[in-house]
Amino acid sequence: DVQLQASGGGLAQTGESLRLSCAASGITSDEYTIGWFRQAPGKEREGVSCISSADGSTYYADSVKGRFTISADNAKNTVYLQMNSLKPEDAAEYYCAAGVDFCTVIAGKLFAGMNYWGQGTQVTVSS
Repeated sequence: DVQLQASGGGLAQTGESLRLSCAASGITSDEYTIGWFRQAPGKEREGVSCISSADGSTYYADSVKGRFTISADNAKNTVYLQMNSLKPEDAAEYYCAAGVDFCTVIAGKLFAGMNYWGQGTQVTVSS
């Protein structure tokens, strides 16, 4: 079974940084995508960023581009999301997910076809 474990959330002040980790196990496909999504109370889930195992391609929603960086440590089967210059609007429950379908950005928004989802990690940003 595919398992994804997100961690690293917490409380940050505006302008500070946090790094989220997503530990993955059980993925048997040679090519897959791991992505980060977030959902704030009362809002729809939003795609944040994703990375392809095939060629390391990365994708970002416009709302985080230039501030967040996704990376992968294949030896540790872990994907990271470095979040810099945090804003109050970044506060949400962050989820990592994995899929063998697609990840793309259209009109500044990230869309991805994910098959497996992990539990979330809460990010709170105070102003």
